[in-house]
Order: sequence, then structure tokens, then C-alpha cells
Amino acid sequence: MNPKALSHLRTALQRHVDQGLWPGAVALVHHRGQTVLHEAVGSLRPGGGSPPMATDSVFRIYSMTKPIASLAALMLMEEGRLLLSLPVSHYLPAFANQRVYGEAAGTLTPVTQEATVYDLLRHTAGLSYAWEAGRVPDQYRAARVGSRRHSNAELARALGPLPLSHQPGRCWEYSRATDVLGAVLEVVEGDSLGAILQRRVLDPLGMHETGFHVAAAQLHRVAEPFLKDPQTGAAVSLIDPAEPPVFESAGGGLISTAADYARFLQLMLGRGTAPSADGPVRLVSRATVDFMTADHLGGLPTAGGILPVGYGFGLGVAVRKATGLATCPGSAGTYSWSGMAGTFFFVDPSEELFAILLTQAPGQLGYLCELFPALVYAAL
Repeated sequence: MNPKALSHLRTALQRHVDQGLWPGAVALVHHRGQTVLHEAVGSLRPGGGSPPMATDSVFRIYSMTKPIASLAALMLMEEGRLLLSLPVSHYLPAFANQRVYGEAAGTLTPVTQEATVYDLLRHTAGLSYAWEAGRVPDQYRAARVGSRRHSNAELARALGPLPLSHQPGRCWEYSRATDVLGAVLEVVEGDSLGAILQRRVLDPLGMHETGFHVAAAQLHRVAEPFLKDPQTGAAVSLIDPAEPPVFESAGGGLISTAADYARFLQLMLGRGTAPSADGPVRLVSRATVDFMTADHLGGLPTAGGILPVGYGFGLGVAVRKATGLATCPGSAGTYSWSGMAGTFFFVDPSEELFAILLTQAPGQLGYLCELFPALVYAAL
């Protein structure tokens, strides 16, 4: 990669710190088997006296949890212990006899087909995230769906009986589906989601600084956001990493570092196999990684405005459908996702490339998801 362009990447990130858009950031770029950039800019937290951001700083990665949980589900599929075609109700009885809002106000109709595990993985189960106003979000809030005081099993019991936004299999909408998938994994494995991810993915890959909370001795390394968004003035509130949560969210609960997440992306770029000091570690087949990172939407409509223009969706990741038809550079087949606190990654198999950007600046997420790929691809 072009060293001058990589220096431009560093300069651009530092400029955003200087402009007060985020306290600090860590960027990592891996190309053709080599980490060509792993640097930190800015401060670990806002305010005077903060230590500088470090390359091993710890970040709340929120929805970058989804690909890890999705991979764990596909590992169970490979073992014949989880069938993607089975209805969610096969594992979680609360999802039986679901209903969906009809076109007439207040009317509910039975689903024409039950949501499956496959629908959970590709966000076509008719669920929502309840970010806006409306009939479904209002019921989510009344049921306290997503409360950190609910276990995964309690989440499933609260969410299953609620009306759906769409008929299952008919529309993509970003949603609590991966959280429900976490509850399915717990039923299949008979263990907590944290233990499942630790055993199946995190420990084998040496991701020893990734989990659902941070040990007290390491809290000094946690990156923090501004208390208020620097552009809107809105209060910023992120999860407390010090407390082991009751709700181990498959959709958004993990905390990690750039180096740890890079180990996961090495596995993905290696199509199921990652290097280690003791030799290659293989978690899944290359066919399974190819299956996970293919577009599974086809021509299905999408709702909510979350999926970028030019992208479909695989099983836990967005998938770029063409080199064009998008607003930043990238190759067809590139896959990516982000986390609401200001984290983002992409993997470009054709360029043997992956890149990670970690900040804690929720209001900047959409901007950095476009900025960062442009800076990285400029170095090719």
C-alpha cells in the first residue's frame, strides 16, 4: 500500500480529533497478510488530563457483535445441531402464532409463514429495533424489549408475542433478530451466550480482550465519548463496561480492541482459517464463510434506511453488490458492518484487505462509515 496515502489517513483522523468530532480513534489496516497500519490518535477520553488513545484501548463495539454471534450459529449448523430452515418457535415457543399489523389501523393478521432461524440471520423475521414512533415500537417500549436487566430467555419471552412489522421473509429491516438468535444459541448449547462465544470463537482465536464486560483492572483502558454530541448537543449514553450484564446481547453487547477484532477478521478473510503462533486455527469451512458473506436478500425490499445504497445483506454482514452503485470506493463482494457507538469494519476478499476503525462517537457513525473506506482505498 502507498505509504503517503496511509499518512493521509492518519492526518485525516487526527484532523477530526482537532475539530472536536471525537476524542480519539484507533485504525487498523491489514493487506495481503501484513498489518500495514495500526495507530491511535487523540485522547482516550474527553477533558484535560486524559491519557492519549493507545492502540490497545478498549471500545464498546455494539453491532460489530452480530457477525461473531452469526458465525457461532453457523458453526452449530455445520455440526447439524441448528437448522436454519426451522421456525424460531422450534427453539423459542414464545414465537409461535405470531401476528403482523395489517394495512388497516389496529388490525392484526396471522403470519403467512413462520419466521425461521434463517430470517433471524438476515433480518427478515418481521422484527424491529423500535427506534422511531409507531405501533410496533410503542409495544416494544411498553414490554421493555432490550432492557439490560432481561436475560436472553426473558427477551425472547417478551418479544415473541408482540406484533411484527412485516410478514416474515418479505422485507429486510434491521432489528432485534440477532438478539433473538442469541437466545436460540443458548437453547441449543444449554449455556450462556457469553460462554458459548468464548468457547467457540473468542478463545480459539486468542481474542482474550473481547467479552461482555471489562475486568476492573483494565477499566483504565476503556475509551469514552463526549458527554454531549459536539454537533447536536444531545446527551451521549453508552453501556457501562464495568458491570457484567444480565443481557448478553448477541446483537450489540461485546467490548473489544482493534487487535482482537482483527483476529476475527483474519479468520473471515481466511475463509474459516486464521493464523496463530501454534499453527492455523480452523473454525468453519470456506463454504460456510462464503455462504455467510453472500447476498441473501436478492430483490427483497428494505425498510429503515440503515442498509447503504448498493448493498445487500448476508448472514450478519452487509454485502456490496457491485463496484459502482455506492457512495464510496469498494469491490463487489466486500462485506462490512458497524457499531452504533462509532465503530466500523470492512473486508474486501478480492484485495486481500480488511480495515477497522474504532471511536466512541455515536453521532459520527454514518459519516465515518463513508470516510474510512475512502481513505483506505486511496492507499491501494
